[in-house]
Amino acid sequence: MKALVINCSPVRNGATAEIVNIIYRELSEKFQTKAVCISDYSFGFCRGCRSCPMTAECVQKDGFDDIIAEFENADIIVCVAPSYWADVPAQFKAFIDRCTPWCNTHEPHASLRSGKKGYSVALRTGPNMKECDKIIGTIEHFYGHMEISCCGHLGLCSVEYKENVKAHMAEILAFSGIIKNV
Repeated sequence: MKALVINCSPVRNGATAEIVNIIYRELSEKFQTKAVCISDYSFGFCRGCRSCPMTAECVQKDGFDDIIAEFENADIIVCVAPSYWADVPAQFKAFIDRCTPWCNTHEPHASLRSGKKGYSVALRTGPNMKECDKIIGTIEHFYGHMEISCCGHLGLCSVEYKENVKAHMAEILAFSGIIKNV
């Protein structure tokens, strides 16, 4: 099985990346695993041209095609997203918007290979878990429209810097263990 762990933050080396690295190491013990950062890909915003509901493909040809290929290749997808104003970062939201051709709310629509399992991790600097729940909700809503089964999530509060991740190590390892037992 193949696992994809995606850093949904534009920051390649912060707290989100630290969590991605831990999950990556854990999953690599059992699966062929790849970790990527949303900022590794250059792609434009959805133009709202409305051609994709008719054609099931996007008119733009850019780095989006590369990242959606990573989703296609994976059996397990773990999206790790920090809070940006109580939701996912704009770069990840732009990716979600570009997935409209794969959205199952219209026909025709493109489809990822079936049977994918999705997991989500949300982190925020403050102590309020409601914000993590909102981020998880955004990711799980996205998974639902992509027909990726939502299989688990983890919310982490009081994480601003890499150093703050250590306090949550047991939770992250336990969460990774759940994924490994698929």
